[in-house]
Amino acid sequence: MAVYLQPLFFAMTLNEKFQKLAQIAEPYKALLFDVDGTLADNIDAHKAAYVAVAAEYGVTLDPDLIDETAGWPTVAVAKEICKRYKVEFDVEVFSKRKSQIFIERFILQTQPVEYVRQVLFDNVGKKKIGIVSGGSRSTLNITLKVIDVAGKYEAMVCAGDTKQGKPSPEPFLLCAQQLGVKPEECLVFEDGDPGVQGAIAAGMGWVRIDQL
Repeated sequence: MAVYLQPLFFAMTLNEKFQKLAQIAEPYKALLFDVDGTLADNIDAHKAAYVAVAAEYGVTLDPDLIDETAGWPTVAVAKEICKRYKVEFDVEVFSKRKSQIFIERFILQTQPVEYVRQVLFDNVGKKKIGIVSGGSRSTLNITLKVIDVAGKYEAMVCAGDTKQGKPSPEPFLLCAQQLGVKPEECLVFEDGDPGVQGAIAAGMGWVRIDQL
């Protein structure tokens, strides 16, 4: 069941956003959360890391590309950079370097998106909780620890766990399988189009936390 949020003519407070998300989540048995930009307020830091490593390859990267590819595995983003900027480099090496820069310079300053994290906290032990991200497991483990979400979920699907990442439905379907729930019993929390597309293809409900 898709959730369509109509534009509002006033800005919602953080508490109002939390209440809205809690209301949307109520009918579902499982909640699946993206991390970067959804649970963690770190998209600008990821953009800065991508720009920094791209510069090492002589590429002046437009950070808007990172918005377009939100939720993609880093290797897939690297391939897209090669395609758009007509350059060639080892995408695996690029991916590892990007993760290194992000961890060394930014990760410990990560703050939670509080109104989303509170929905997760309030449903621990009440609903199944899953993490579905295009990030690497090692980086996600640190991020989730920094924002105090480590140990509060029952399944995590990340880069490399499925043949295809977002916008494919594969990561979402694998997470539902790991949680022991049907796809239609899941609500996906996302901040980007690729994740929403994957949720729709998986037959799950969804909500864009950045469009409340």
